[in-house]
Amino acid sequence: MSIRVWDYQREYEEYRDEILAAVDKVFSSGRLILGESVKNFEKEFASYCGAANGVGVNSGTDALFLGLKALDIGPGDEVITVSNTAVPTVAAIVSTGATPTFVDVDPDSCLMDVRKLEDVLTDRTKCVLPVHLYGQCADMDVINLYAQAHHLKVLDDCAQSAGALYKGRRCGSLGDVAAFSFYPTKILGAYGDGGMVVSDAPDITDRVRSLRMYGMSGEYYAGEHGYNSRLDEVQAEILLTKMEHVERWIERRRELANEYGRRLVGSGLRLPQEAEGNYHTYYVYVVRHRLRDWIIEELMKRDIFVNVSYPYPIHTMRAYNYLGYKSGDLPVTEDLTNTVFSLPMYPTLSDEEQNTICDALEDILS
Repeated sequence: MSIRVWDYQREYEEYRDEILAAVDKVFSSGRLILGESVKNFEKEFASYCGAANGVGVNSGTDALFLGLKALDIGPGDEVITVSNTAVPTVAAIVSTGATPTFVDVDPDSCLMDVRKLEDVLTDRTKCVLPVHLYGQCADMDVINLYAQAHHLKVLDDCAQSAGALYKGRRCGSLGDVAAFSFYPTKILGAYGDGGMVVSDAPDITDRVRSLRMYGMSGEYYAGEHGYNSRLDEVQAEILLTKMEHVERWIERRRELANEYGRRLVGSGLRLPQEAEGNYHTYYVYVVRHRLRDWIIEELMKRDIFVNVSYPYPIHTMRAYNYLGYKSGDLPVTEDLTNTVFSLPMYPTLSDEEQNTICDALEDILS
């Protein structure tokens, strides 16, 4: 039997009755759009993050986009972020009319290199958008101090880091506003798309709540140009159901990560590091090796499938050529794209399967 890099079917088999009951609850409620399920999930997830307010939207991309809009980020503005991320991070910035400005990442954590922030500041810079990649947080103390010193806003991309802690504080409570994704692969994943904007500031979340519904606020009247970006009632109720299990799932991810670390130390793979002050939730378990492509081919021969996060630096993609970056501008990011790959990591991965993966890697790399 093949071992996938990610699988939801075992989870569905285990929690099938709960999930179908959640679906039936919505279908029987008489309210399919923006009903009690969305309200309850918004409240519970925001509380879990240690934030006062949450607004459910239809994707993590829209959470970023509408979060930026609520911060009044738009044409002429610059947003500092990283190129070592998923395309949606940058797509959301560009969709507001703003310009992404990239800094390189730290070679150990693969997160925003806070030492580079001063190098890219201009009089057009309005926001810092750190990406809490792979399941742990960027150095938010430094980022927040930098933002305060230069009167910038901070929007956290938390798509990969639900449940992570930074110096005892939950991801989602660290900046001015945070954006989450509930894409199915995520630590807390829906059975379709979904996202949320989280903030302590009611003016931000009130505006997002209006923007997600055509710019309306409580009546059929648009106060500003808005969008159609609503978290679905069915997905919200499923996510509410799954919230009961998320901490146990994170514990299992950390168990798997510890075992990978124990088995693969000395293998020649560069293993992930838990950055100082972090509680890593291991959305993905990213390793590095110069012979990455060959290793992936050898694993596939053994029916073991992995993933590359990410194979191309965003600043070198054709869609963003107009930004003026060239190969060599972000050397750490560019090196990562040639060496990283993600081993299977999900709570239903069995001990036997993990042993098979580690045995295969030890054999390939011996």
